[in-house]
Amino acid sequence: MGILNTLLRAVTWWNGATLNTRLYTMRKGVKVGEDEQGNVFYRSVDGKRRWVIFNGEIEASRVSPDWHGWLHHTFKDAPSDKPLAHKAWEKPHQENLTGSALAYAPAGSIRRARPEERADYEAWSPE
Repeated sequence: MGILNTLLRAVTWWNGATLNTRLYTMRKGVKVGEDEQGNVFYRSVDGKRRWVIFNGEIEASRVSPDWHGWLHHTFKDAPSDKPLAHKAWEKPHQENLTGSALAYAPAGSIRRARPEERADYEAWSPE
């Protein structure tokens, strides 16, 4: 299973980094830090380029606001070197679950329960 997993990671882009990205990272990347989800952040030796290698599925909403700011050169220092101050009312970062089975479904949504189980639904029947 290990060889198959290695081959799959080498040729797919949606489940981790491709072979070229891994080679480029090994040659020119400097590891800057890692977030709570296991995503690893790198910069080039000259500091001009910044990128992330995701742990698992590649989904941009999995990057926290702190690391997002660093990736887009909003913050000079990485959150691993100089963590940002957070307010007491700020909630922890959560990825966008839209389109997945874990997405929010309000009361009355068709996705929340099967129609026959919903109390507010009455099927139309012809006379």
